[in-house]
Amino acid sequence: MKYFDMHCDTLTESLKSGKSFFDGSLQSSVKNLEKSGCAAQCFAIFTQGDSAAAFFDESFNYYKNTLESGAEKLVSVTTAADLAACVNGQRTGAVLTVENLGFLHGDTDRLFSLAEKGVKMASLVWNFENEFAYPNIVFENGLPKFEKRERRGLKTAGRKAVEALDSLKIIIDLSHLSDGGAEEILQNRKTPVVASHSNAAEVCNVSRNLTDEQIKMIADCGGVVGVNFCKDFLGSGTTAAQTFDEVYRHISHIINVGGEDVVALGGDFDGIPPCAGLEDCAKLPNLFNYLSDRGISGKIAEKLLYKNFLRVFKDVCGE
Repeated sequence: MKYFDMHCDTLTESLKSGKSFFDGSLQSSVKNLEKSGCAAQCFAIFTQGDSAAAFFDESFNYYKNTLESGAEKLVSVTTAADLAACVNGQRTGAVLTVENLGFLHGDTDRLFSLAEKGVKMASLVWNFENEFAYPNIVFENGLPKFEKRERRGLKTAGRKAVEALDSLKIIIDLSHLSDGGAEEILQNRKTPVVASHSNAAEVCNVSRNLTDEQIKMIADCGGVVGVNFCKDFLGSGTTAAQTFDEVYRHISHIINVGGEDVVALGGDFDGIPPCAGLEDCAKLPNLFNYLSDRGISGKIAEKLLYKNFLRVFKDVCGE
């Protein structure tokens, strides 16, 4: 069953660890993507820390070289036509994204260079405050307090970045963004945005998950929520059956709140510890069969697996 996945950290993990991008040693390695039937994978360049700017450049060059060396298995996706072709194609599509624009240090003019490099989706912030925004994790004495939610909104540079990203046709990713920042972006919004790897707070009450109001607002602007497979954000299950049930409950809740056009996949592979039943993306067909048995099949399954994200990509990035 073909699918798109909106977020993984495989690019970063491969570069940092030295593990092969292609063999089965990474959760979303090319070999595992092929086993899973993946039509297209969003590969995030994750940046954080003092050397983030240099690491972005290194990561981009690594990504470009990887596409060249794996051209028989990977194909670059920059348009909606490219993405649509992946559903029936023989190669896995690769979509370049950025997780955490903090390395720009508030300089929105530098977003133009990201567009030139083919970046198609970007988030303003990760788990720590930067010049653009605040994260949706609150820290006390250096420890995350997942039961608390951050109400502060965007900073001035963050508002400018939102305008620039929209003008550059780069999809805005709300995952990791504070409640205040997300709601500021979503207020009266017409252009779709995504939460590339976030779940439902009503199912698992942690601040990394979305409130029902946020899900509704994302749906109202035509956006999508990519369900995350991180155990901490799914629930407390320890077996494959429990994991699949938790994924089902998040998907069902998101659909019940925002409709069948708002749900997608954003597994977060290679950014999360192995989860029972979903140790890597090659296990995804087992999940898809389970979801089908629970009634998520046919038209709804197609929307979940690839049509919803394809629609957003077309609406924001163009044909």
